[in-house]
Formats: sequence, structure tokens, C-alpha cells
Amino acid sequence: MYLKTRFHLITLLALFAISSYAQNTVPFDTTNWNVQGNFHQFTVYQGQQALTLEGAVAQLKGVEFQDGIVEWDMAFTPNRGFSGLRFRMIDEANSEEFYLRPHQSGNPDANQYCPVDNTLASWQLYHGEAYSAVINYPFHEWFHVKMVISGSRAEVYIKDMDKPLLHIPELKHTPTAGGLYLYAARTPVYFANFSYQAMDNNPPKLVNPAPEAALPDPATIKQWEVSQGFHESELDGITDLSDWNMDMSWQTLQTEVSGLGNIATVTPFQRETSNTVFVRYTIDATQKHTKALQFGFSDRARVFLNGQLMFSGNDGFRTRDYRYLGTIGYHDTVYLPLKKGKNELWIAVSENFGGWAIQGRWIDLEGITTQ
Repeated sequence: MYLKTRFHLITLLALFAISSYAQNTVPFDTTNWNVQGNFHQFTVYQGQQALTLEGAVAQLKGVEFQDGIVEWDMAFTPNRGFSGLRFRMIDEANSEEFYLRPHQSGNPDANQYCPVDNTLASWQLYHGEAYSAVINYPFHEWFHVKMVISGSRAEVYIKDMDKPLLHIPELKHTPTAGGLYLYAARTPVYFANFSYQAMDNNPPKLVNPAPEAALPDPATIKQWEVSQGFHESELDGITDLSDWNMDMSWQTLQTEVSGLGNIATVTPFQRETSNTVFVRYTIDATQKHTKALQFGFSDRARVFLNGQLMFSGNDGFRTRDYRYLGTIGYHDTVYLPLKKGKNELWIAVSENFGGWAIQGRWIDLEGITTQ
């Protein structure tokens, strides 16, 4: 009797485990999806029950998803557009995101992973092989997409389900259950055969190993103090901060290993009212001398040392030529005439779209103590 009962218990547990991780296929209809935006239509496309989105979003109702597998079919034209999935959505302003760029088919930025923080999708900050991959898309026909999401990493399969196209070694948000949300911007996109498999209690294994932990460069600035937001126009004509009369409040921004400080994680962006912050940093010099600081910013920066304007630059989208994306990097160097003792470095960073950030590293650390 004991063995029989134990057998039934094991069987039930196994069935429960299987059902817990079953693939949930979700039809495209108003029962399952909350659809909003410029245009959407439940339709049939090339024999598939589909949802068309153009300048619109579709959020899956009643689902909290953290780890597991999400799959769908999609079809689009080669026109300029952006379409894909937001996942682990805490709210409309904060999530993880993966999307496709059909107009960049065959290029290194044919697709994109980036976090969304306080409404800003930071694609200008997170670029390169950890965030996008080359692929040639088919057009006007269905192809399959699969995302395997596990803890702080994810893998993306497009067309070929045997090998991941992209390994994302670090999802930027802390793993948290949240919503799932399809979208398409600028051009119509068809979606079909959407399914998900939630595996929060036993995250799926990924093909690629986890990367070794990287160590920061000792010369990298690891922490900034960030002010509240204000409008960039308030700095018009200001070359000496003794003429600046705004009372400032400050909060700490820790940088990533690369030195990148994503300002949107601590300060909400509002284009019309709050598109600028000051970031500040204290330098203690053992003697009077000049030090070189390499830095990157998105989109615009004004550098003040001890209240005096030293640099002004614009690295925004298409500011250099029509192909320039405005992606952040250590593109600029400013030479800072330090006095002996404490020096205050203030940088006003202004944003349009695509990522709001600062990063800095010293050419050498001789003669300075950083804080």
C-alpha cells in the first residue's frame, strides 16, 4: 500500500512539474490581448491567424513572466521600422526589450537588446556584439523568433532554431516577474503563433556559458553624484557656475564595469521640462597640474571645472553625418587644469532620445586621489 501510494505521489509530482512548464499558446484576440495605438487588426495573413500592428502595442493580459521561453512568428517589409518584445515589464516605463530592424538586414545592428528605464530605451548605450547580431531577414513571409530568458542572461533564435543568433550576457535589470508586450513602430508588422513557457522555479539552461566576471579599470570613474532634472535652456549663456542659482539635490549613480553610468536609472527624462542633469565628481590633486580625462556622453555635454566652462559637445543622433547613430564611447578628451587640493568636476548632460549617460576614465592616476 505504501509503495502504491508513493508511486502515485511521484507520478502526480511529475505531472505537476510538466504542467508547470507547459508551453502556453495564446490566440490573438481581445480576450487575451490589450491592444492600443495607431493601427491594429486581427486578420489572416498567408494562411495564419495574425495580429497586425503599426505604431501600436499588444500586452498579454494577466501574465507575470520572469524566466522561460517566449516564441512567435512575424512578417514584415524591408521598410524602416522597429518591432519586437518587451518582457519583465514592471510598468509602461521600465522593462527589458528586444527588437528587430528590418531596414538594417545584413548589418551588425539588424536587431537590438536594451533596457528601458523611466521610458528611455537605451540603444545608444548598449551596442555591439553583446546586444545585436548580423542576420539577413526574409521579407513578406513568416519567420520564427524564440527567446530563452534565464536569470541575468538570454539567448535569441531567429529563423534557425538549432543555434542561438545572439547571446545576451547581461540583462541590465534585476530579474523580476513582469508583463509581456509586442509592438511595432513606423511600419506594419504581422505577428502569429505566440506562445510562452514560464519557468521561474527552474530557469532554462542556455547554450552559451556565463561570461567570467570582468574587473573595472582602476582609472574608470565608478560613481557620480546626479542632480535633479532641469531644462537645458537654463544653461544658455552660462560659462561660470557662480552665475548658476538653482538649488540642487543629489543622488548617487554607480557605474557599470565599463564605466557607463545610465542616468535614466535614477532620473526620469522629460523632453520638454527635464532633459538635463548635472553629474559631479570630486578630484583631490596632490599638486597643481593638468590631467587628461577621456569621457563619453549621450547626447550633449558641458564640462565645468571649479565652476568654469571647459568643454561643450554634441554626440547626438546624426550630428556627425547621416549614418552616425550617437552611440556612446570614449570619443572625447578634456584636459583639466587642477589646483592643489579638492577640485569639483561638474558635467551637464542633456538628452534627446536613445540613452542618457556619462562615462569617464583618467589617462593616468598620478598625482590625484579620486572619490
